[in-house]
Amino acid sequence: MIPEEKFKLIPDVHIFLFRENQALLLRRFNTGYADSQYSIVAGHMDGNETAQAAAIREAREEAGIHIAPSNIEVVGVMHRKQEDERIGFILVAHTWKGEPFNAEPDKCDDLSWFSLDDLPENMVPYVRRALQNYQNGQWFDSFGWDTPKK
Repeated sequence: MIPEEKFKLIPDVHIFLFRENQALLLRRFNTGYADSQYSIVAGHMDGNETAQAAAIREAREEAGIHIAPSNIEVVGVMHRKQEDERIGFILVAHTWKGEPFNAEPDKCDDLSWFSLDDLPENMVPYVRRALQNYQNGQWFDSFGWDTPKK
């Protein structure tokens, strides 16, 4: 009997960077996914790394900043479904070294601070929801499934 291939879930990390009442957002460009929409620093986990380590790596790669492990924490999880199924770890960096800049201009055409009270309309929908969840103290959510949000 041939064993059935096991289901594989894609893990990723999303990092909130805040200053005063603003969030750092980047506009996706030339990636093939959600281009022209704003998101946050994010990326796939490479394997053999913790969510914190992946977030620290992505922050360095995308925004050129350095985050100490003691300055980042997991603040939420989102199980989402679009073309595929993913589990996203939502983290917040409390402090970092360096001023964020667009370190990947081939994948991002704007990196800016936005007021939490005036976020752009063209945000990746699940990222907007993750930010709302964080602000409301909701630690877990499912997105993109047939069941409505509670």
